[in-house]
Amino acid sequence: MLLRAIGVATCRLALALTAAAAQAQVGGNLAAGPPLDIHLEIATGPDGPVLSPTGFELVTGEYYRLNVTSDGVEPWRFEVTDLLRNSHLRLVTINGIEVHLQALAFRAIEFDVGGTAQFSFTPIRTGAFEFTVGDVPSVRSRRADGGRTATGTFTVE
Repeated sequence: MLLRAIGVATCRLALALTAAAAQAQVGGNLAAGPPLDIHLEIATGPDGPVLSPTGFELVTGEYYRLNVTSDGVEPWRFEVTDLLRNSHLRLVTINGIEVHLQALAFRAIEFDVGGTAQFSFTPIRTGAFEFTVGDVPSVRSRRADGGRTATGTFTVE
């Protein structure tokens, strides 16, 4: 009797875990277009980078194209490691040059001059994923304060 109760409890736990995992997965075409355009502007303020907006609300399984624009006053590095680690990447475009990323990844874009970089992606996991914009490594290493940084969040439901 005890073994049967343990067996039933184990089966129920396995079913619950399988159902939870199925809800977190994305199926179908992960790059069905056209992508929804979202925009991030990086301006240069007196204390470092100024972001607009600082937060994004995304939906898992939706196809997005993030357009990141820097004013070019100072060089900035946009790092988005956690979101990219939890997304299906499709395409990076810089100055009209397309880089197709089937199963490849990147983690940051450095803006040494003003301009716009775009990348297309589909979030495949939910969560809050922080991104940063700060001094490029060569500038950061020369600053006594360790560099200037601004942060934002991609929230994926």
